[in-house]
Amino acid sequence: MKNLISTTSLNTDLATLLLRIIFGGMFIYHGWPKLTGYSQMVEMFGDPIGIGNELSVILVIFAEFFCGIFILLGFMTRFAVIPIFITMLVAFFVAHAKDDFMIKMLPFVYLFLCPVLFILGSGKYSADALLFTKRSVN
Repeated sequence: MKNLISTTSLNTDLATLLLRIIFGGMFIYHGWPKLTGYSQMVEMFGDPIGIGNELSVILVIFAEFFCGIFILLGFMTRFAVIPIFITMLVAFFVAHAKDDFMIKMLPFVYLFLCPVLFILGSGKYSADALLFTKRSVN
């Protein structure tokens, strides 16, 4: 009972793992249809920042699908969050600028989860921990 009312974390690494799985999984979910329906996406996708429809779609697919996989695995998490953050900035402030908040609520939530993941990093249960943590030799 004492742990439940304590202000200290029960397990930050486990919480980071759960956040990475949910966050990364959601982006994979959003990116997969764009990847598999690439030609249709290019035709209907807007050009919110003036770089062309095709490059816009490519960057969104990279951010959502590939960076989503990296985050889910905990591989280069802090770097992988940056393209997603930029994508959500554009989605919230440019692509959906005139929409009601209810329509742009999801990009808003994702936008503000990005700094949380950036601060937390990959955590103990991640590819980064396996690849980049020095092991002590006994």
